Amino acid sequence: MNIHWILLIVLFLSGPVWAGEARPLADDPVAEQRLKHLAVELRCLVCQNQTLADSNAPLAEDLRREVREMIAKNMNDQEIIEFLTARYGDFVLYRPPLKATTTLLWVGPFVLVIVGATALVVTLRRRAAKVVDVPVTEDEHRRVEQLLADGGKRS
Repeated sequence: MNIHWILLIVLFLSGPVWAGEARPLADDPVAEQRLKHLAVELRCLVCQNQTLADSNAPLAEDLRREVREMIAKNMNDQEIIEFLTARYGDFVLYRPPLKATTTLLWVGPFVLVIVGATALVVTLRRRAAKVVDVPVTEDEHRRVEQLLADGGKRS
C-alpha cells in the first residue's frame, strides 16, 4: 500500500482525537441554568418560531452571548427581559404579553378557526341544498334486484 494512502487514512481516522469537549454555556452552573431558562423564554429574531435555545443562527448565538454577559453583570431575569424588549420589541419574547399591539397574535388563530369552520358549514349546507331526491321507478328497482341476484353480470 502506498505511504500516501496510509497517511491519508491515519489523518482521516484521527479527527475524533483532536475534537475537544463541548464548551459549557457558562462557567457558573447557576448562571448556565439562568441562561437556559432565559433562552427558552426568548425568540430568535431571524428564525421561524424558534427559541434562542433551539436556534443555531449566528444572531441567536450573539443574543445568548449578550444574555450571558448581562447575567455576569448580576442583572436579574426581569431586567434582562426588559432590556431586550426595549431594544427589540415584544417580538423577542417567545410568549408576548397581551397588549393592544399583540392582540392579533393572541386572537388571530381563534378568528381563523372560526372563519374556517363557518366557511365549512356554509359550503356543506349549500352542497346539501343542491342534492335532490330522485325517485326510483319500479322498473329501475326490478333491474337493480335482478343485477344483484345475477351477481352483477351484464345481460
